[in-house]
Amino acid sequence: MKLATIELSETNRFSDLFLDYINGSEKIREFYNRYPNISFFKKQIEEKKFSAENRKILCSVLADQYKNSTPKEAVNTSLQKLASEKTFTITTGHQLNIFTGPLYFIYKIASVIKTCQLLKAEYPEYDFVPVYWMASEDHDYDEIKYFWLNNKKHVWETTQAGAVGEFEIVELKKLSDSVPGIPKFFKEAYSKGKTLAEAVRLYVHELFGDEGLVVVDGNSSQLKSLFSNVAKDDLINHTVGKLVAETSAKIDELGYKTQIYARDINLFYLDKGVRERIEKDDQGNYHVLNTELSFSKGEILKVLDKAPEKFSPNVVLRPLYQEVVLPNLAYIGGPAEVVYWFQLKDMFEHYRVPLPILMPRNFAAILPKHINDKIAKTGLNYSELFKPKHELHKQITLSNTSEKVLLNGQKDELISLFNKIKQQAASIDQTLVDHVDAQSTITKAKLDTIEKKFIRAEKRKQAEKIGQVDSVLEVLFPNGSLQERRDNFLNFYLLNPQLIKQLISEFDPFEFKFYILSNGE
Repeated sequence: MKLATIELSETNRFSDLFLDYINGSEKIREFYNRYPNISFFKKQIEEKKFSAENRKILCSVLADQYKNSTPKEAVNTSLQKLASEKTFTITTGHQLNIFTGPLYFIYKIASVIKTCQLLKAEYPEYDFVPVYWMASEDHDYDEIKYFWLNNKKHVWETTQAGAVGEFEIVELKKLSDSVPGIPKFFKEAYSKGKTLAEAVRLYVHELFGDEGLVVVDGNSSQLKSLFSNVAKDDLINHTVGKLVAETSAKIDELGYKTQIYARDINLFYLDKGVRERIEKDDQGNYHVLNTELSFSKGEILKVLDKAPEKFSPNVVLRPLYQEVVLPNLAYIGGPAEVVYWFQLKDMFEHYRVPLPILMPRNFAAILPKHINDKIAKTGLNYSELFKPKHELHKQITLSNTSEKVLLNGQKDELISLFNKIKQQAASIDQTLVDHVDAQSTITKAKLDTIEKKFIRAEKRKQAEKIGQVDSVLEVLFPNGSLQERRDNFLNFYLLNPQLIKQLISEFDPFEFKFYILSNGE
């Protein structure tokens, strides 16, 4: 399945901060705990202290979350192993995109599963359970309401508000019936599940259950009770906002762009149809934005004590919440996810929670056979396909013409001629030198214009070859985006039902490369 791997830096798609991280730059060493190398997991295991009481609560919550389903044998085994102090998790999180959303959702989970397999081989005395943390409390409906299949955008329309995991999914059942080729397991998930969170659990279980993947829904009163001390500190003392702001300032000073912004209060108020920010006024009272709800200090702490499920961590606090309630060693995420955890290092240290090892997910593009055949005809290698389109057009044009299109020799002659003229001008009158330089610049610009016209004329002759390149680019970069960030996995899974197993087999999460894959045709 693997055709090639490309250095991530050659793709021109990743930030300097991310590339410096995977390259082990000392410049940013203070912002993470351990580099994502398999040899460093032994110390991470030793550092991760997960109490027997927290483990007991986690197992109880998971038993409850799976009570209405029939877990596959591998999932049951994972759930049983989690009761042991010698079992740890490797986690990724993601929004509840309909029909899995873009391909990279599949890549994230495949990376988690493969990491667990490699860790078990390296440390056989321990067990490692792959975990998908459902972002069921997110309220970004617009980000999850559509998916692309065969270049057509399918959209789920609903007027519901609040945490998307609690959305009812009657319209999704209708959508699944209306889209040609939708597999049976999606239709069953959207029929049996009453809410979006229930449906996602069902189809993720169908896709990855044989690999022992455990789905965790953080929207749990019992789990949030383990986090209530942090929530209280955030409400009263605003410690998190201060710490993250200080860490972010250090990263900014190094010339990098930070990803997230910490507020004074980093909690949402969560209720049926509502997920809104909590703010404190100058009098010390708390208000839930866009509602009539308000609380005194005593009242809001009472709600936190009696109903911790009503407090939903934002993007700043969610990673800490996750690490408090899981025996987790590593978090696997995309390039923006991995680097925003750097802003949280001091927060984790303050609450004495080990920062997990931050691992990039695997990155890939899948090429159908006819597209790979076209690449072969163009004469381009896979890494060259990541160049800007205009550069590729020029490269194809110049490599397939017998004409002298470039004026490099003439430009060199021109520069030499003007240098001689400039020397002659200086001997006559020094003030003439600037005039000669100006005329040289004008003349070179005119030659550049002539050369561009030569290239454009030759491009017209090479239209067929350029058309082949463009058709390849449309598969690799649909609408200018990476394939993995737009196309749904069904584009390939329907032709190759072994796709997920092949991805798990091919991926190496400790190899930070971009994979070019065939579709098993």
